Amino acid sequence: VQLQAFGGGLVQAGGTLRLSCAASGRTFTVNGMGWFRQAPGKEREFVATGTWRGSGTDYADSVKGRFAISRDNAKNTGYLQMNSLKPEDTAVYCCAASSTGSFSRITYYRNDRLYKYWGQGTQVTVSS
Repeated sequence: VQLQAFGGGLVQAGGTLRLSCAASGRTFTVNGMGWFRQAPGKEREFVATGTWRGSGTDYADSVKGRFAISRDNAKNTGYLQMNSLKPEDTAVYCCAASSTGSFSRITYYRNDRLYKYWGQGTQVTVSS
């Protein structure tokens, strides 16, 4: 499975961005797609995840209520809608796909080690 993320950019605080992650290859093996971010000098952190065929989603507390994960299976593309952006959201955002398990306990998928496939990062910069 190959992933390509795009949609990052520079936005003012309070603005919106939508990140996309296009998947190709053996996408039928994918059970879920997640988004992670890494700010300069910080470790990579979980942002959101969602099942690839069901309706399950999970969000980090820091983005809950502002970000929304979704997908279009016909296009094999996942999305991260980011609203009410804050300067502290500035980071490189990466999408990742997992073929491990069934996502029945979706909070387990906050762990980046459960994701086998990773896209390249896309920079999101939020100015104050």
